Amino acid sequence: MSKPTTIKDALAKWEDQNKQEAATATEIGLQFRYPPIEKMDNILSTLTECQKLSLSSNMIEKISGIAGMKNLRILSLARNNLKTLNGIESLADTLEELWVSYNNIEKIKPLESMKAIKVFYISFNLIKDWAEFMRMTVPPNLGEITFVGNPLNENMEPALFVAEAVRRLPKLEKLDGEPVIR
Repeated sequence: MSKPTTIKDALAKWEDQNKQEAATATEIGLQFRYPPIEKMDNILSTLTECQKLSLSSNMIEKISGIAGMKNLRILSLARNNLKTLNGIESLADTLEELWVSYNNIEKIKPLESMKAIKVFYISFNLIKDWAEFMRMTVPPNLGEITFVGNPLNENMEPALFVAEAVRRLPKLEKLDGEPVIR
């Protein structure tokens, strides 16, 4: 089996393809690497101008190395091997969108520290109880979530789940791509 792609190697390849220095780029896509990226590291913190970073469709197990990304607004980590959101807290004041669908996330406590988050895609994960779901009431600006495919709503009638989710999240504007009508 070949060695995983490192962030350093992925960025070098990205720079070659885009004829741009990664350190000055506002949008960087490192998705679908082969071999896949398995680890986020501190090289990411050098991407101080980056506003949108996609690391989707890799094999990342842990969020790390992003503390220096002070301009990051959108982070896509969908289709990885994440089990937790730990490590996201350093972006609490700036991150507006977090895309983590198709992972193995059961607990979302770090979401509670996210002051700027507006959009949270967490469909097809392993969230199974309302206590965990209720953590989404804490961020003051969270208005759009995707949640389909989690054990919590897979075990309920769809209309019942929507009614309960809307009742529990009074600021919710959009659920699973549909506008919330109260």
